[in-house]
Amino acid sequence: MEDSDPRPTARIVRVTLDEKSVVRRSAEIEHERAVAIYDLIEENRFCLVEGPPGPYGLRLGIEEGRLVFDIQDEADTPIFKLILSLTPFRKIVRDYFAICESYFEAIRKSSPSQIEAIDMGRRGLHNEGAELLTERLAGKVEFDPNTARRLFTLICVLHIRG
Repeated sequence: MEDSDPRPTARIVRVTLDEKSVVRRSAEIEHERAVAIYDLIEENRFCLVEGPPGPYGLRLGIEEGRLVFDIQDEADTPIFKLILSLTPFRKIVRDYFAICESYFEAIRKSSPSQIEAIDMGRRGLHNEGAELLTERLAGKVEFDPNTARRLFTLICVLHIRG
């Protein structure tokens, strides 16, 4: 794979989720989490607007009701910590969970055309969440749309509580 970014270091090479209250998740959710992390590591564009070049390690977590992007260098040395309010994400995450639940149920019981219609709605909400994340991090971090989508998936996973 050829990297079109003139700065091939502008990427995430390690992702961890800080899950202080790890809960048992459905197989579908665990699969989504694993795929998002794998795809993110395989292909992403991520760089701090003002800060050292990557590659970066990223720990995503929720602390005191806020979303935390803890960015490190390759040696795990902290570089930058971004803290965002979760409030703007709550409705879209709730809607995304609802449509995902419908989608997973449809896979078991519905026709291909019904599954496709639900999946279109699911992808639309996913894109909306990725765009919101891009807006919230503007001026701090630059990343491509696919990276934003995968990060939004991980943000959703962090919202699952027991």
